[in-house]
Amino acid sequence: MITISLRPVGRNWGTISFASTLYLCPILDLLLAEIPTKLQAELRLGLQEALVNAAKHGNNLDPSKIVLVRFSLIDNQYWWVISDQGQGFIPASPDDEDPDPTDYLPPDESENGRGLCLLHQIFDQVQWNRKGTELRLCKEMENRRRLSLKW
Repeated sequence: MITISLRPVGRNWGTISFASTLYLCPILDLLLAEIPTKLQAELRLGLQEALVNAAKHGNNLDPSKIVLVRFSLIDNQYWWVISDQGQGFIPASPDDEDPDPTDYLPPDESENGRGLCLLHQIFDQVQWNRKGTELRLCKEMENRRRLSLKW
């Protein structure tokens, strides 16, 4: 079952919640409906990775557990906040203030973890809450040309 709130207006947030599943096509379509076409393929890949992580690794594909996505456009930034009902995890954090996305790659022998690198390549901001059950993603829009106020 999918639950949807109204589209965000101004600084309000829209929400979508769904039972943990990997059938994400309709969810992604709804989340990307207002996104400019030129960004949709890249953001679809990133959001799919984040939603799969929440449903599969967070909720263990337990259909009784919900994935909640809040989304909004605030000051030329698209935001998605994805929450699961799992135990959480502590994401690796590179030592640099401005890390290279490849710093998030797992060891070659690891079967999981490459998605975190992908998220850091696609989104401008990738942040988890302390418990590791909520992921905040931000994609900044290109700044529109502003008129100079200089004389």
